[in-house]
Amino acid sequence: MIGDMSQAPEQKGPAIYSVPAGTPFADALADGILAQTGGKPEDLAEFRILLPTRRACRALRDAFLRRSGGLPMLLPRLMPLGDMDEDELAISDAADLGPADFANDIPPAISGLRRRVLLARMVLAMSGGETTPEQAVHLASELGRLLDQVHTEELGFDALASLVPAEFAAHWQITLEFLSILSAQWPKVLAAEGCVDAAQRRNLLLAAQAQAWRRDPPLSPIIAAGSTGSIPATAELLQVIAGLPRGCVVLPGLDTDADDDVRARYEPTHPQFGMARLMERMGIGPQDVAPWPAPNFDASNRSERSRLAFAAMHPASATHRWHDAEPFHAESLSGVSRIDCPGPREEAGVVALVMREVLETDGADAALVTPDRGLARRVASELRRWGIEVDDSAGVPLAQTPTAAFLRLAADMAAEGFAPVPTLAALKHPLAACGQSLGACRAQVRRLEIAALRGARPASGIEGLRAVLGDDVAPFEGFLDALETACAPFFDLVSRPRAEMADLTDALIHMAEALAATDTETGAARLWVGDAGEAAAGFVAELRDSATDLGEINAGHFPGLLDALMAGAVVRPVYGRHPRLHIWGPLEARLQQTGVLILGGLNEGTWPPETHAGPWMSRPMMASFGLPLPERRIGLAAHDFAQAFCAERVVLTRATRVDGTPSVPCRWLLRLETLLESSGIGGALKPDERPLRWFEHLDATGPATPVSAPAPRPPVKDRPRRLSVTRIETWIRDPYAIFARNILKLEPLEAIDADPAAAERGIIVHNALEEFTRAFDDELPTDALDKLLEIGERHFKHATSRPGVLAFWWPRFMRLAAWFVAYETARRAAGYRVVANEADAKLEIGTFTLTGRADRLDRSPDGELAIVDYKTGQAPTWKQVKSGLAPQLSLEAVMAAQGAFEGVDANTVAELIYLRLTGARAPGEAKVLNKEIDDIATDAYEGLVRRIAAFDDPATPYLSRPCPIFARAYGDYDHLARVKEWVSGEGGDE
Repeated sequence: MIGDMSQAPEQKGPAIYSVPAGTPFADALADGILAQTGGKPEDLAEFRILLPTRRACRALRDAFLRRSGGLPMLLPRLMPLGDMDEDELAISDAADLGPADFANDIPPAISGLRRRVLLARMVLAMSGGETTPEQAVHLASELGRLLDQVHTEELGFDALASLVPAEFAAHWQITLEFLSILSAQWPKVLAAEGCVDAAQRRNLLLAAQAQAWRRDPPLSPIIAAGSTGSIPATAELLQVIAGLPRGCVVLPGLDTDADDDVRARYEPTHPQFGMARLMERMGIGPQDVAPWPAPNFDASNRSERSRLAFAAMHPASATHRWHDAEPFHAESLSGVSRIDCPGPREEAGVVALVMREVLETDGADAALVTPDRGLARRVASELRRWGIEVDDSAGVPLAQTPTAAFLRLAADMAAEGFAPVPTLAALKHPLAACGQSLGACRAQVRRLEIAALRGARPASGIEGLRAVLGDDVAPFEGFLDALETACAPFFDLVSRPRAEMADLTDALIHMAEALAATDTETGAARLWVGDAGEAAAGFVAELRDSATDLGEINAGHFPGLLDALMAGAVVRPVYGRHPRLHIWGPLEARLQQTGVLILGGLNEGTWPPETHAGPWMSRPMMASFGLPLPERRIGLAAHDFAQAFCAERVVLTRATRVDGTPSVPCRWLLRLETLLESSGIGGALKPDERPLRWFEHLDATGPATPVSAPAPRPPVKDRPRRLSVTRIETWIRDPYAIFARNILKLEPLEAIDADPAAAERGIIVHNALEEFTRAFDDELPTDALDKLLEIGERHFKHATSRPGVLAFWWPRFMRLAAWFVAYETARRAAGYRVVANEADAKLEIGTFTLTGRADRLDRSPDGELAIVDYKTGQAPTWKQVKSGLAPQLSLEAVMAAQGAFEGVDANTVAELIYLRLTGARAPGEAKVLNKEIDDIATDAYEGLVRRIAAFDDPATPYLSRPCPIFARAYGDYDHLARVKEWVSGEGGDE
């Protein structure tokens, strides 16, 4: 027993207690402390309680309030040791820990962002310009992580020089030479800054506090509760507190029943490893640890659930002991359910439903505990369907908040010269307004998208957009002027080869605020508000203060550098959102309790997370240097799981497939299954199917009705009476496309930032070849290639507003021009002459008009015609032509035979020729059909006549894709026809 806390009884050894797993830690701790006051509430204020995290302090505060029934009371001094994370531990003010004089001699901690900037500057200097700023920041983050590990383990860098013996790979020696940044240069940088690393300052504070209490033990009671002492400096302080006359340490979930053989096999991955090492440091064993005296909790009895959890966590080398242990009973799993979900979406929906069900009971509460931040965000989103806002206490990455995302998108837009995708991403962001009302800005951006940002990419800058708009620029002048004014300073900087980081940061802030301003509100008032806005403002202010240290950088790397510097920063809400529902990470869940605890994402690689040794040292090198192996983090995660598993009501969830790949249950689930099987109760932890059925019916609207293919039957008077020969193929393959385009008047949109190999390149090539063959329809000049290139260059100049066309297709045009001249030279030598270029034709078929335009008509030496069609894309096969699915040239042959081409007498057609002009490795190909042309043309004409008659019947529908053979994989109107829905329903392959 601690004894009467109003006295200071002598201790014969360290005062160590434990609250067993399954007992609400905060409530038991509060109970025991209240019992020590002897009913004197004023004595409670004398206690000083050290807890692992600030959230644990709030949990203990709430436990005291529950015991007072909500009445006011004097609370003990609750102080967080830190977040108990080896990578970064936040220590409370030294004045809270004891005498304040020693804290004045300890330099402040350098901020995380400034440390990364300074380390990145050193990396850039050492790399000799071979590393980009973004890469330097990532390396700086890894260097900072190594620094924290070294400080945490209270090591130095003196042993680095002798760390790589001859048998190690040479690249490790190079790596250690790079680490001279930390051993030789970084201490000097810190000295110049007047700071120390945060982990080092934590160690100094804890060591100074331990020394102060060892020298002058306090008279007030000191209790350190919930910490496992996994950090050496913390372990030292716990040892001191345990030896104080009125001090004690309370461990969470110590397994006091494990025998010496099992304890001897503990490894870093075991949940008891940290506490076993702490007790070894103190020179005690489990038999020296007493149950925490809490009147309302029988801490001497361990629950059957905790016995099951500790047995499942046995070291691998001790699992043979399962067969000798007392068998477990199904009652040990009373209150535990397991839900295996098909995928992450279903898991999030199931978890949300379980949490929603809890709210049906007055006063009941629930929490999701998961290291999977994606699952946490999905659950929070699912809960919003019921108007429930619950925050993820682990925080939201700063880069994913609206303000930070807008900064990144705006930087990308200007850095990429207002390319279509980044421009639309930035200007469609909810914060973008460009000095207009939000509605007006959105409308203008949509119009600009249609007019200039679809199709091939415009030239760089606002001028590139104006060039594409051409004569249609007037309606956009005001908007483009505002956009140019807002972005000009930043765009000017990123257009230079190099620029000062500080200038880029200032220009980015100016640009973002100008873009966010509306007609009634300033951009600053919209950007820097709320939790996310304040966090972004803090980040930008700190970045501005540190930007001068990076000096000049390659300006084009600024957006990537901004992303890298934001990485790791999180935003946490100042106030919790829902009082009874919570989402916690394993770190935040320590010492917390709720009525229902949901352990989510229980897949290997997620819980526990995958371990990585890091880029600086191999595992043997880490062991030689004195650093713990990464598997120690698995031990901490295992302790979190074991503690949570022992709660009163537990729901275990996982997704059986993630990203379409089967997942593996986490190792602790597999161990539980194996242990239960050995006890003959393998079915005790069977999956609970009820929540899954709830989720399946949640969005159900009734029996599913198969979607049938569309079959519109517009009135005959609205059906087209005039089509071109190219549209006849569409009419055959996909009548619905004719309905959508010619009757509904729906034009397909071009793709955003489309491949320049689209329609514009075909038009340019066609126009250049037409001018060339028109100029030289008889004999070719001796410099024919030069003439064609000269003509082509003139036509390509018209595409300067789309630089992608010029960049991609001019080299190809030069290749196809050489092939075309050689082809024409041979053709002219054989006696062929050009009769007409771009010849128009019209043929009346009853009340229907067939139109066409032949790229070229040639006369053969025999006086017959040859129809030539230029194809810069894929040409149809002759099999498709003969089958009638590609009737363009066949129908043009009919029109030529009937004298339908302007300026060309009726004549028979002896050849149909597709000239495939790609400019690729094989720059050109002539596909010639010179047999059975009359029969093919007759079949095509008769088929057209029958089709005209059929669609003159009002009962004939415009079906979608009735002849999909040889068709493209996706048509312009397939989404409108909902092809994927009804094709899959009919057993198709889409």
